[in-house]
Amino acid sequence: MSGILLHLLPASLYAALGIHFWRSRNAAPRPRSEPAHPLGERLLLAIALLSHGLALQTELFPDERMRFGFSVAVSMMVWLAVLFYWIETLYTRLDGLQTLAMPAAAIGALLPLMWPSQHEITNAGSMAFRAHFIVAMLAYSLFTLAALHALLMALAERQLHNARLTRAFASLPPLLTMEALLFRLIGIAFVLLTLTLISGVAFSESLFGKAFRFDHKTVFAIISWLLFGALLFGRHAWGWRGRVALRWTLAGFAALMFAYVGSRFVLEVVLHRVA
Repeated sequence: MSGILLHLLPASLYAALGIHFWRSRNAAPRPRSEPAHPLGERLLLAIALLSHGLALQTELFPDERMRFGFSVAVSMMVWLAVLFYWIETLYTRLDGLQTLAMPAAAIGALLPLMWPSQHEITNAGSMAFRAHFIVAMLAYSLFTLAALHALLMALAERQLHNARLTRAFASLPPLLTMEALLFRLIGIAFVLLTLTLISGVAFSESLFGKAFRFDHKTVFAIISWLLFGALLFGRHAWGWRGRVALRWTLAGFAALMFAYVGSRFVLEVVLHRVA
């Protein structure tokens, strides 16, 4: 299968599922007794995730090398976010989130086609580096999902206050349930980000083959860690929620994106550099 088809297949499946979710979830109210995700939907989404993962594998490891750039970073974060979403739907009813997740997934699957990665990572053979990389991407994906989740909560809350709740939002879990899920996501991601920073600073020589440097990526990552840490502390100490939690979540997420994805975008797309 050609590289183009590897990316078109998951993008097409995500788009088709997005259209299906939009039509089926908004055509008529869905009783709570009805399964949130029929088996066919789960299988199609699983196939989309598998094909998307295969496309990412070929982008990341061409000819036993490792290439990575902003397009692969975004695509991988979207893939991991959809994977966590798919797992979460096994236990929690999340109707309404599909219409946001599927279009983002379709775009994420196509990004490596639009901007192929040219940045080759030279020390990718190290198992320690790969572990560090996987933990970092898990943290980024969870924070991505948390940011989208927080935005969805804000939209639902606004519709509730305006007494104009659409069917898509009416099918969502209660706001308190969604809020608890949000802070579970942030808590797990915060632990993973902490491990990423500790391993990056303490083992920089073995991971990256060079001494630790306090560069812009490190600064933004630390800023993000501080913002999310403050949010979790504020939640525990003062019960932060609602708009306060949304602002802190989006601020921390933005700082985290600037730590890598934003810098790679500027280098590769704006300045046309790969170093």
